[in-house]
Amino acid sequence: MQNENILLLAEEKVREALGHDKSGHDWNHIRRVANAAWRLAKLEGADPFVCRLAALFHDMIDDKLVDNVEKATDELFHWMKGNGVDVSVRGHVIEIISTMSYRGGVNRPAMKTLEGKVVQDADRLDALGAIGIARTFTYSGHKGRAMHDPEKAPRVNMTIEQYRSGEDTAINHFYEKLLKLKDGMNTDTGKRWAEERHQFMLQFLDQFLLEWEQMDLT
Repeated sequence: MQNENILLLAEEKVREALGHDKSGHDWNHIRRVANAAWRLAKLEGADPFVCRLAALFHDMIDDKLVDNVEKATDELFHWMKGNGVDVSVRGHVIEIISTMSYRGGVNRPAMKTLEGKVVQDADRLDALGAIGIARTFTYSGHKGRAMHDPEKAPRVNMTIEQYRSGEDTAINHFYEKLLKLKDGMNTDTGKRWAEERHQFMLQFLDQFLLEWEQMDLT
């Protein structure tokens, strides 16, 4: 019962912090990731409580969304302490959400625990498929980035700074990140779920580029 209460309080905290987000990192994103993490945990033999709690909090210290990551991390740690989260779970959650972000795929450490692998997979699944497509255009619009520019080639071997520079387009983001996620999934279940969503994105890109090129014909 205590864990259930902690999860309910965590949901309230996240809703308050990110409920009005317009970048694709809103409560519905958090809810989907938390639910996917819960399901994956049960299928893969991970701790469902740790996975769901970390999934609920995974964007609370994301440098895309907060100005001071160190301060946000400290506040989240003390919130967990004040709400009765066991000290080992506190550390585990912070470790997961501090290391799971893609950040351009540059020198990212492998997740150390099964729970971390589950939560990372759950988050990456929400960047794939129809939802991933919708979130990509939502985020690009939020940042004022172009939908597509054929003269801008997808970037490779980026630093984190280059990845976050805003010099991409919505379509290039598929090639710079999203189409790479399938091969970075950790769990067997996550890999199976990612494959279907990956194929859907390839179909979308084929159709998008076909329609774009048709409108360029003279």
